[in-house]
Amino acid sequence: MKQFTIPIRYRSPLIAAIKQKRKAADKLKKDFTPTLLDMGPVRFFLARHFGFCYGVENAIEIAFQTVENNPGKQIFLLSEMIHNPFVNEDLINSGVQFLMDTKGNNLIPFESLTSEDIVIIPAFGTTIEIENRLKNIGIQIEQYNTTCPFVEKVWNRAEQISEKGYSIVVHGKPTHEETRATFSHSDVHTPTIVINDMAEAIVLGEFILEKRNSIDFTSLFGDRCSKGFDVGKDLVRFGVVNQTTMLATDTQAIADYLKQIVIEKYKLDDASVGLHFADTRDTLCYATNDNQTAVKSLLTINADLAIVIGGRNSSNSSHLVELCEAHMPTYFIESSSDLLSNRELKAYNWRTHEEYFKTDFLPNKLVVDILITSGASCPDAIVQDTIEKLSSFFTNSKTIDDISKDWV
Repeated sequence: MKQFTIPIRYRSPLIAAIKQKRKAADKLKKDFTPTLLDMGPVRFFLARHFGFCYGVENAIEIAFQTVENNPGKQIFLLSEMIHNPFVNEDLINSGVQFLMDTKGNNLIPFESLTSEDIVIIPAFGTTIEIENRLKNIGIQIEQYNTTCPFVEKVWNRAEQISEKGYSIVVHGKPTHEETRATFSHSDVHTPTIVINDMAEAIVLGEFILEKRNSIDFTSLFGDRCSKGFDVGKDLVRFGVVNQTTMLATDTQAIADYLKQIVIEKYKLDDASVGLHFADTRDTLCYATNDNQTAVKSLLTINADLAIVIGGRNSSNSSHLVELCEAHMPTYFIESSSDLLSNRELKAYNWRTHEEYFKTDFLPNKLVVDILITSGASCPDAIVQDTIEKLSSFFTNSKTIDDISKDWV
């Protein structure tokens, strides 16, 4: 796999050594057991896969190279490069300006741009409408497009099945940048609708089975489907694709459920399912799937708590929290600065979108076991800082230098 050039401050010598050693011993990526860092009074279990993925490293490399290679030019990011506040802050400090917020609201008018300006498309991609607006100004977006190739894979798959007469159901967060982009790229080819979760899939199934009046469809999904979407016609043949950072198991469960709805409605056998339902399992992002599978393996450890590190608006990070908190106390933090003392930390509730403080988060035991993972947009350096900060709360704990000898 390609090696990217990203700022050294995002790297961790320890984490890099661990990942390299695990990779060399497991070239086929079949071993999802966690990595143990035994620091004496505290033991850390690191997920087999975590941190920067291919798409994120590619986006960061392009963004910082663009800044370096274009001194004196106005450089804009369409919106956040990735959902990590530290990386985005670094770009702002480098002189990059944001055109929009994460909800798509303009921070800088497009009318103020000129053909001499540079606009970087973030890893989530963007809508066709925005691409066309930029092109009409004369801005060359191709060279500075950091859209993740696995997001583009979803778009391409949606286009392929649309050519065979299928509509598209997108499983994603309706307001997320990636979902808005995926909807746009699908909508130009075929009728498309976005659903958020299984509850909405069940409602959609009721419309397909005609258990709900189609008149109610617009009030429930009208702002999340193609113009003129006809529930009676456009859901006769369809496939399910997803926002790549959703829980892969959730997407698969939704696809399986809607497939059964189709089988029920049209009285199909296995051989004829494809007449009404397209198989799109190949659109699930490998990195998202690996990170989530690694967390499931991590959760086989009978630990005291889990720490998930990532940006607060990071979708893939929040799903890792969701997996962990079903099993043990789990704290979603952005960096080691959220670890206020050996008694108190600051964390984020991804469900309510509220910050909270937790006292006595570390149990009073001779040896404390902590699970550690991070989102796809979290630098490894932040993971190492978090481990170092946590270990400092324990008397006579080994140092990072002590344990590094086993890996470097």
